[in-house]
Amino acid sequence: MMQLSTPRYDQDRLGIIFRASPRQSDVMIVTGTLTNKMAPALRQVYDQMPDPRWVISMGSCANGGGYYHYSYSVVRDMSPNPPLRLYSPSNSQASCDRVVPVDVYVPGCPPTSEALMYGIFQLQRKMRNTRITRHWYRK
Repeated sequence: MMQLSTPRYDQDRLGIIFRASPRQSDVMIVTGTLTNKMAPALRQVYDQMPDPRWVISMGSCANGGGYYHYSYSVVRDMSPNPPLRLYSPSNSQASCDRVVPVDVYVPGCPPTSEALMYGIFQLQRKMRNTRITRHWYRK
């Protein structure tokens, strides 16, 4: 993620600026393995974001648990026969979309900067195609 701030990629010219507070952000990038102890904190940060809010799952650890997929502390579906999830890239049972709705998945271990930029471009395309209008006046 930090490579996007370098002059080679220059995220600022594309309108991508990192914010420290979830109340100032539109997009949340989830990286790393999501553990049972961290899941409520992730959901709390997601709930603090203003609408419309978008989530990018970056890397194989966030997408499907990664190397720690079968660990006891990783968030998983507890049903004996989990439903087949066609929207998940790996149809895995452990990922961050059990806690927050994910809009874009960025593959890789670790994902390259080009892959993250491509994921951000896909999200920008999704934002353009999503119509969010509020009619605050009526006659």
